[in-house]
Amino acid sequence: MRTLVVTNDFPPRQGGIQTFVAALLARRPPDSLVVLASRSPGWEEYDAALPYPVVRRPTGMLLPTPATARAATDLARRHGCDTAFFGAAAPLGLLAPALRAAGVGHLVGATHGHETGWVALPGARQLMRRIAGGLDVLTHISEYTRQRLAPALGGATRLAQLSPGVDVELFTPDADGTAVRRRYGLGDAPVVVCVSRLVRRKGQDVLVAGWPRVLARHPGARLLLVGGGPLEGGLRRAVAAAGLEDSVVLTGAVRPEELPEHYAAGDVFAMPCRTRRGGLDVEGLGMVYLEAAASGRPVVAGTSGGAPETVREGVTGHVVADPRSPDGVAATVNHLLDDPDRARAMGAAGRAWVEQRWSWSSIAATFATLLDPAQR
Repeated sequence: MRTLVVTNDFPPRQGGIQTFVAALLARRPPDSLVVLASRSPGWEEYDAALPYPVVRRPTGMLLPTPATARAATDLARRHGCDTAFFGAAAPLGLLAPALRAAGVGHLVGATHGHETGWVALPGARQLMRRIAGGLDVLTHISEYTRQRLAPALGGATRLAQLSPGVDVELFTPDADGTAVRRRYGLGDAPVVVCVSRLVRRKGQDVLVAGWPRVLARHPGARLLLVGGGPLEGGLRRAVAAAGLEDSVVLTGAVRPEELPEHYAAGDVFAMPCRTRRGGLDVEGLGMVYLEAAASGRPVVAGTSGGAPETVREGVTGHVVADPRSPDGVAATVNHLLDDPDRARAMGAAGRAWVEQRWSWSSIAATFATLLDPAQR
C-alpha cells in the first residue's frame, strides 16, 4: 500500500498541523509514502534528509487548483498510490474526485479544530459537506470537534478520531528545569507555568487577574508565562499595574526545543482556556495539557472545546468550571499548591495516562488502521 500525502502544512514551516503531519509520516514505512506540499524557507535542506520523496509545488500556499490536481494525479499514477491522505481536509479534500478518477481507491482527510468554526457558517458548512462527501474517512481530534462536525456533515462520510500525539521521549518527568529557574530568578519557589501563545482564548489574562489571590495563600509563588503573542503587551501592563513584577515572569517566544525544560520548571501547569466569539474561537483539544502531563505535572484546564478531554478530573488535574473567573482559577491553583504530594501524584498519573492513550506510538497505530481500506 502506498499513500499520497497532499498537504499545505508541512515542515520546515512551523505550526501544530505541520508537526502533526510530520509525526504521523515519521512512523510510516518510508517506501509507502510520497508527499505533495507547498514551499517554505529551508525546504530543500529539510526534504533532502527525509527517507521518502517530497514534491513541492512552486507556491507558499497549496490550494485545490487545476494545477495542483494535475500534480497530485500525476504523482498518484507514477507511484502507484492506492490511498491518499489530506493533512488538512479543508480545502485540499476538494481534490478527492480527481484522485479517485486517477485510481486512488481510499481517501482520508484530517480536521484539526478550526473546521468547527467553518460548519457554523452556511457557505463554509456546504463546502465542508462537499469535501466530506468525497472522502472515505474524515478524522477529528476530539469528541468535542466530532459533536460539532457530525450534524453539519449529515452522514456524508465516516468520522474517526485521530488526535495529535505526544513525544513521550521529549516531554518527560526527567527533563531538567533548573536552568530555566535560574534564568528567571525563580529559585526554589513553587511555580505555576503556562505554555501557550498569548491570546485571550488561552486565559493568561485570567491567571494574572487571579494571581494576587494565589499570593495571599502562597506568598512565595511564581507565575511563569511561556510564549509570545498579541496579548503580551497588555499582560505586561496588567502585571505592572497590579505590582506583580516580582512574582510574574513573561518569557516571550521560546524555541520548540526549549519547551520541555520550561514545563519542568513548573510545579503546576495552568491554562484556563475559554471559548470566545460565539463559539468561533475555541480550543480543539489542547496539546499543551498533554505535554505537561507527560512531563509529570498536574494540569489546570479550562472548559473550551476539547480541553476537558485532556484531563482526568481529580486524577491528572482539574477543569475549572468557570475559566473566566479569577477567583475560580486561583482557587483551583491554590488547591494544588496546598498539597504538593497530591499534586505530584496527579503528575505521575498524568504521565502514565499519556503513555497509554496519547503517545505517538498509539496514535500511529490508529493512523495505520484508518489508511487500510479493509477497515472501511
